[in-house]
Amino acid sequence: MKVVGLTGGIGSGKTTVAGFFKELNIPIYIADEAGKRLMNTSSEIRQEIIALFGEEAYQDTLPDRKFIASKVFNDKDLLSKLNKIIHPAVEKDFKTWLKDQSSEYVIYEAAILFETGGYKKCDFSILVTAPQKLRIDRLQKRDNSSVEEIKERMNNQWNDVKKSQMADFLINNKELAQTKLQVEHIHHQILKAGKNS
Repeated sequence: MKVVGLTGGIGSGKTTVAGFFKELNIPIYIADEAGKRLMNTSSEIRQEIIALFGEEAYQDTLPDRKFIASKVFNDKDLLSKLNKIIHPAVEKDFKTWLKDQSSEYVIYEAAILFETGGYKKCDFSILVTAPQKLRIDRLQKRDNSSVEEIKERMNNQWNDVKKSQMADFLINNKELAQTKLQVEHIHHQILKAGKNS
């Protein structure tokens, strides 16, 4: 079974694209959601995060995401340490999930697929792009962030030019009808590649 990595900068519309693959009966694993779930449920992760950030990192049994985000926002070293706790746990969880799937391929959606080297574990990778203005508009509608906050978050991710050189497929997500056609085209190419391998 092939693993297809799906990524894109914030506001590019990764989740929308994942939804189109789901309509084609392709199982979707969303790494960021898995990471959040594991932070909530794994006592091992909880202990490691408290060791890294202190007791305030958890309120009762749940992580204080705002507190953790404020700590890592401008501290790349701390963010890297947090990722070293979360990413191996997500990888293990994904392997367990994968055993239950029976389709030709699955989609592994991750925000920082290229930055972490996660794409190397995938058979193919898809990069979702969109013009910056459109991405900013989407994010303002979604979570009322200011343009400055959004641009700062964008600057923490690699730019599309860098990522596109590593991606096997590109989806330009401006208009939904066009995006859906691009997804269907890539779907057929992946199925064809599977038959030829």
